[in-house]
Amino acid sequence: MREIHIIGGGLAGSEAAWQAVQRGVPVVLHEMRPDKGTGAHSGGGLAELVCSNSFRSDDPEYNAVGLLHEEMRRAGSLIMRVASAHRVPAGGALAVDRDGFSAEVERTLAEHPLITLRREEIAAPPADWDSVIVATGPLTSEPLAATLREATGEDSLAFFDAIAPIVHHESIDMTVAWMQSRYDKGDSSDYVNCPLDKDQYEAFIDALLASGTVAFHEFEKDTPYFEGCLPIEVMASRGRETLAFGPMKPVGLRDPRTGRRPHAVVQLRRDNALGTLWNIVGFQTKTRHGDQVRLFRMIPGLEHAEFARLGGIHRNTFVNGPRVLDAKLRLKARPALRLAGQITGCEGYVESAAIGLLAGVFASAERRERTVELPAPTTALGALLAHVTGGAEAETYQPMNINFGLFPPLAERAKGRDRKRLQSERALRDLAPWIETIS
Repeated sequence: MREIHIIGGGLAGSEAAWQAVQRGVPVVLHEMRPDKGTGAHSGGGLAELVCSNSFRSDDPEYNAVGLLHEEMRRAGSLIMRVASAHRVPAGGALAVDRDGFSAEVERTLAEHPLITLRREEIAAPPADWDSVIVATGPLTSEPLAATLREATGEDSLAFFDAIAPIVHHESIDMTVAWMQSRYDKGDSSDYVNCPLDKDQYEAFIDALLASGTVAFHEFEKDTPYFEGCLPIEVMASRGRETLAFGPMKPVGLRDPRTGRRPHAVVQLRRDNALGTLWNIVGFQTKTRHGDQVRLFRMIPGLEHAEFARLGGIHRNTFVNGPRVLDAKLRLKARPALRLAGQITGCEGYVESAAIGLLAGVFASAERRERTVELPAPTTALGALLAHVTGGAEAETYQPMNINFGLFPPLAERAKGRDRKRLQSERALRDLAPWIETIS
């Protein structure tokens, strides 16, 4: 049987390799480190954790990432098995001894008879490689990034995230906010509008300018801001009314409760097809996460906002998944190439490994000429896959962690912890048939 070539030995590539060989398909795993390093990695080990050693919450009942942990365990994940074996005390979170974790992942893969580990950089997959998984992460080398840019189109590959915060729709106070498109163009349900009077605007600007910011990593410092996606704190520093003439401009909008145009308006735009997640338009920021929560809850209508993701700006290489990937992670323009991990636009260790798991399952099934269905969108694996391959809006696509806002709504009405518990129960129930098909 011909091998699958996997480029990148991080969490996604390692998991994809494991899933393929568990199904009897040989793998060549290509990793450029340590021969060629990155600005973030310190060594050459497979599945090296470059920042935190935490996989976040391990609670499968009330936390979406904990649910993803459990689903991956049930699907035979190597990453989750090794993480559990190298767990260190971290309360309800799953944190690991990073050196022991990486060493065991590498040892397990290197010793497997169906895996060939090659330490080399791949700038462009040769034409005769008919099954390739690219899992090179947010610091993809420039030669390979150029290959992906050519295959996907210039505007479908990003190198610098300008991430706006995302709010769970159910937490927006619609007795204060209202639905309207500017000048009533388009559908009236396209935007949620949160009005600020002059005093509220001035207080927001004061708090924004006083907030702390997160420093860039060394490898990010040479990447300049684009004028079209400046952080809101940079805009505010250029003049107190800059935001009121920028992303907070009120022109073309009228508050139906007062009949007047507010001094400023914060707009939110639908971020997924389900309408459960809405992003705050133009509010990319480098302010600290704690400050962001405090700041954004100063906005009328968002006093009790729950965030699926907070804002950020950082160096990242990822494709516009909804535009360029098919449902099984293949490039539409070049189906021999699959993508996995953060390069698809997921965010986080566990999410990267989860997409690697799926890529390995899909690629090995294809190699064995078997049909495998997609995991149900009501599962964490299915919801994450749907997000990176079409569930998100392509025009506003940005990296995302797993969260319950990506799941289809429940048939029954429930809120808070009850809703999360019911979504988790539904997910594990709906996962079972899929696990049977891939076993």
